[in-house]
Amino acid sequence: MASPHWKSFQPPTSPQDPAIIAYEKTSPFATASRHITTNGSMPEGPRETGFIEKLCHSYGFIQCCEREARLFFHYSEYTGNIESIKAGDYVECQRSTDKRTGKPIAISVVGLPLVTETTNKQLSTKQEILSECSYTGTIATEANSANQKNSMSNMMGDGLGTVSYEHSGEFFFVPYSNDDVTGEINLKSRDLVTFFLATDKRNGNIRARKICPVVKRYQGVVCSMKEKFGFIERADAVREIFFHYSEYEGNINELILGDDVEFSIQTRNDKEVGVNITRLPQGTVIFEDVSIDKLKGVVEKTLENSRTRHQSDPLAGRLTYDTEQGSVEIPFGDKDQMGEFTLRVGDIVSFNVATDRRDKLQRATHIELHPDTFQSEERECGVICSLKEGFGFIKCADRDARMFFHFSEILNDNRDLKLTDELEFTIVEDPSDSSRQIAIRIKCLPKGTIYAETVSGETHCGIVQKEPPTYRSPVKGSKDLETGVIEYNVNGTKKSIQFSNRGISDIRNIPRYGDKVDFNVLEVKRNKENYAVNIRLLGRSSETKQQGFVATLKDNYGFIEAAQHDKEIFFHFSSFEGDTSDLDLGDEVDFIVTRKASKTSAENIKKLPKGSISPLETESEVRVGKVLRPMKAIDTDQEEYQGLIQQITEGDGKDKCSTFAYSVVSLADKKDFLQSNDSVRFQVAVVKETGQKIAANVAASRKYVRAKVDSVKGQFGFIDLEVSEEGKKLFFHMTEVHDSVAIQPGDEVEFVVVHNQRNGKYSACSIRKISSRQRPERLISRLKSVCEDNGRKIIVLRQPKGPDGSSGFKQPRLVWIKAQ
Repeated sequence: MASPHWKSFQPPTSPQDPAIIAYEKTSPFATASRHITTNGSMPEGPRETGFIEKLCHSYGFIQCCEREARLFFHYSEYTGNIESIKAGDYVECQRSTDKRTGKPIAISVVGLPLVTETTNKQLSTKQEILSECSYTGTIATEANSANQKNSMSNMMGDGLGTVSYEHSGEFFFVPYSNDDVTGEINLKSRDLVTFFLATDKRNGNIRARKICPVVKRYQGVVCSMKEKFGFIERADAVREIFFHYSEYEGNINELILGDDVEFSIQTRNDKEVGVNITRLPQGTVIFEDVSIDKLKGVVEKTLENSRTRHQSDPLAGRLTYDTEQGSVEIPFGDKDQMGEFTLRVGDIVSFNVATDRRDKLQRATHIELHPDTFQSEERECGVICSLKEGFGFIKCADRDARMFFHFSEILNDNRDLKLTDELEFTIVEDPSDSSRQIAIRIKCLPKGTIYAETVSGETHCGIVQKEPPTYRSPVKGSKDLETGVIEYNVNGTKKSIQFSNRGISDIRNIPRYGDKVDFNVLEVKRNKENYAVNIRLLGRSSETKQQGFVATLKDNYGFIEAAQHDKEIFFHFSSFEGDTSDLDLGDEVDFIVTRKASKTSAENIKKLPKGSISPLETESEVRVGKVLRPMKAIDTDQEEYQGLIQQITEGDGKDKCSTFAYSVVSLADKKDFLQSNDSVRFQVAVVKETGQKIAANVAASRKYVRAKVDSVKGQFGFIDLEVSEEGKKLFFHMTEVHDSVAIQPGDEVEFVVVHNQRNGKYSACSIRKISSRQRPERLISRLKSVCEDNGRKIIVLRQPKGPDGSSGFKQPRLVWIKAQ
């Protein structure tokens, strides 16, 4: 490469500069070089001009403008506010020698306020000559982000990367920094780039400037998306390429599987990755050509028979079809079926042939069952009697049996399934359980194909005795038909008839338990079964609303304690009229009792103001006792809802004992976890409705323990206290924390240790926060060592900058103002 034409270079801050001369005359720091410095060093030579090359914790380096030299300086030698300078600022200093090391150092460092940031850039440009043409090369070594700008003389210093390029048959390596890269691009090793060569006028050093990556664009389809990354199937090669969500130029939430995209490729950690990803219009990327004509073939090998195949074999299935040249075998994969129905060996299917543009591989696609397949297998009919989320049950027409089926087995899957829909299907053995059978390859039939139905013109009146279960029903695993029951009289004879939600005329007025309705009778001629249809609500049940107290709250359901405190009633959160987050244990509510699938539950639940239910008449005497039997919420295996407390009193030299029932309303702390043999204090109250005496204001007599929180993991955590022989930390749940106070590791808390008698484990309850976490002991001792009473006190003005670039200077940088 031809040498650049050298020109004489005059430093921008020479002593002949009138601005510098005026500054030296007026500045109080101009005479500092004539005296001995604070560290005992003697000044050597005239004052020099340079720029800040690097700033560290308490020292930095100055690059001289007039000569090739790099001088160390300590922050104490800078006259002015050290926080106002940055790398690249021009300064004036005096050269001296360190007595300990003998190395040259800079002293009496003064900033040059007359040199603005714009002037800095202009001076930096004048110090180097840029090549007329650009070069193409490869990133050999990545640059470190900690590199500072204008460090021209330290060519192999920390933070610089290298670019390799070929010129006249030889390979050269030139350094660069991240500031030399055009745009905010993070270059990686082996990236192809274009750049200009910049030659320093002062020392002839060469570096790369104006670096731009050479980008080649590719196309593909998003084939996989994980939590923070995904994969793209490339259109130019039969393979996938990794990409991170941060490389997508747009809202990643709008990117979905199957989207056509365009991207570039970079090499990172010796692997190709997709970068600079943009979305293309749907249909832009085409991988294969699909034949127009449908072919007919036979399944020779299914995907289920290929579970032992290697993971790299995506086309494990096999079909054969006849051509003029003979029988031809063609593969297919798990995405080539028109649905997820079960495919069996020997099935006759119709399909298209797809030819991959990349490697010309052919495969069968758009595979559908041919009508000839069903002629060789035994088919049955039935109606849908139950529908769940993703599956259901079919009641067979020709035998007394219910068959499980999955929605994926519906051949015409574009139809919405409903109860009593008529189906045709094949029965096979369940692959996961040989003791039962399932329905597969299901076809929907027109209404009336299996059952001919007639509706009587006579209208009957009756009372709802059982509501049909809904999808929100708490009853799971029931094998009964999902129907309700209506009782009615015919000529003095009491009868009952089944009905479903489909038979209700006005879905806005669904009949409830005990409501009066009228209806018509639908008769199925094939099996002579009757169902109620055209059901209309005539009147709601005259039964008044009941009242009670919230006794238990789970994830999406709970239990209500009756006002008589003798039983509990299930309720689902969807039955509460309001925000369930406002519910708390002991809250007063009113509700209506309904019956679904032989189970009672509470509906139309409303929260009442406190005191709406008559309070207990409590005696003033405080008694002592112990728990004989916990509540059912603690021991779900017991039949009795109420717990039992035994009173213990002393008299006539022996104990006299009596027992009192208690419920959640009786507890002073509704979240208290009372177990058998727990010691308690309580009072006696009378229930007005029944006259029963029960325990009230029950409080456990337990020992409170203090310790620190060890860790918090979402809704639970652990306390630094070992109570078992296993040496494990003590578990606690966030619901046990009083007043929902935020708990963090290191906080001191007060709590009670309870032993769960059912599982034998210990946990903490009734947790109260005592104090927030303290400073670590190592920091406290360090502060004590620097804050002695007889010494100087230290005030932290700024925090050091961490190795990851965080926690840097907090105070804003200030412009240096000349002293008056």
